[in-house]
Amino acid sequence: MLYEMKVKGLALDPLTNVPIVILKGVDKTNSLPIWIGIFEANAIMSELENVTSVRPMTHDLIKNVLKEFKAEVVRVIVTDLIDNTFYANIELLFNGATLRIDSRPSDAIALALRVNAPIFASEEVIAKSKKIDMSQDKK
Repeated sequence: MLYEMKVKGLALDPLTNVPIVILKGVDKTNSLPIWIGIFEANAIMSELENVTSVRPMTHDLIKNVLKEFKAEVVRVIVTDLIDNTFYANIELLFNGATLRIDSRPSDAIALALRVNAPIFASEEVIAKSKKIDMSQDKK
């Protein structure tokens, strides 16, 4: 089962000072913290705060390339959590075909925000995330 999620915000892990993107279920019953890199946190935060740069940043470039090729981001899905590493897919519609592109969740989320695509997380990922070992450094 998939749950639709929204970006609630960003936080810093108090133990490691690593950024965390917080996803909250639109049904308000589920949440999903995902540890991400500083550059990805910056890309997400700049979009949340409507900050534009003079030149396209990486996720803006991807958005522009997809637009030129008339490809549509249908949705982003956080698909798995293995050994404290999250996995995601970007689901595209291109020439009538649905394509799934492997991605880091942070990049998928940053792109989804730019193209107003929905973000989903699998029930398994949400369940596994509640068992994350907080003593290890998250990337």
